[in-house]
Amino acid sequence: MKKVERINIIMRYINNRAHFTISEIMQEFNISRSTAIRDIREIEAIGMPLVAEVGREGGYSVLHNSVLPAVRFTDNEIKALFIAFMATRNQQLPYLKSRQSLAEKLLGLISENQQDDLVLLNQILLFEGTNPHNPDLLDLSDLPDPVIEKLIQTLLIDRYLIISVKEGKLTKTYSIYLLYLHHEMGNWLIEGYDAGEEKSRIFPVSHLIDVKPDEGKNRISKKEILEKLSERSKENNLVLELGPKAIAQFKKYHPLKLSISYTNPYQTTAILEAFINTKNEEDIVEMTNWLLFLGADITIRKLPEEVLKGIHESVSVYCGEKPT
Repeated sequence: MKKVERINIIMRYINNRAHFTISEIMQEFNISRSTAIRDIREIEAIGMPLVAEVGREGGYSVLHNSVLPAVRFTDNEIKALFIAFMATRNQQLPYLKSRQSLAEKLLGLISENQQDDLVLLNQILLFEGTNPHNPDLLDLSDLPDPVIEKLIQTLLIDRYLIISVKEGKLTKTYSIYLLYLHHEMGNWLIEGYDAGEEKSRIFPVSHLIDVKPDEGKNRISKKEILEKLSERSKENNLVLELGPKAIAQFKKYHPLKLSISYTNPYQTTAILEAFINTKNEEDIVEMTNWLLFLGADITIRKLPEEVLKGIHESVSVYCGEKPT
């Protein structure tokens, strides 16, 4: 008998009794004392209110009036939950252990026919990152960055952070207000307002050494931060108009710092405005390659000369010409 199945049967057993002992559980389910105690503790953790009675003849009693009503799922709700589990595998998401235990508990609540449906779905649905030779519903082969859970727990307390980031051989410390935590192409990225340089910055979570709440007293408000960022946005040196084909390419991939605003209700045209740091060679190369990726369905209204030069050089190389 599987552990989840056994625990569910024990829960039904004790829920029908006003009082029970560990010895009774051992005899009824043919398990050891340590296993019985461990199962009882897990049942308590799930939320069933048990009261331990002290003494030689002691045991447990159930507070039946405190038991929450059972949660029931429809067939479609169960399928939706497990398809979501399948689709998020190999995405370096946090709380994987909790996700696995949740899946196991849900499996224990459904019928054998429903379990068979899920097994079949698991065999025929393949998502990105799924191993077709071992499409195990509870396969946890992806390994999220160990600091991501700590970061999320810290964010739930305070979005003003002190972060230590590895930059080459050096470790630098920044005081930031976290705007967003991005997940893109298997990587986690922090987008935050750097209080020191008064600008938005992006930090890879994989470079994070430590994170803790910023308890400084001279913190500016979120409203002031957004106003400062709005002022900086007026410095935009890239303005593009996108047609439907370019919008489709944009949806496939775009740098995190870029966003579009649709200019008609059918979302077939859009405008993109951004600031490109022309002093950063990496930014210029990234933007050059990305603009070529967008294709010809764009109208350039404003573009730094450095990026335009990069586009001309890339096209010349592609066509076999020597760049001028």
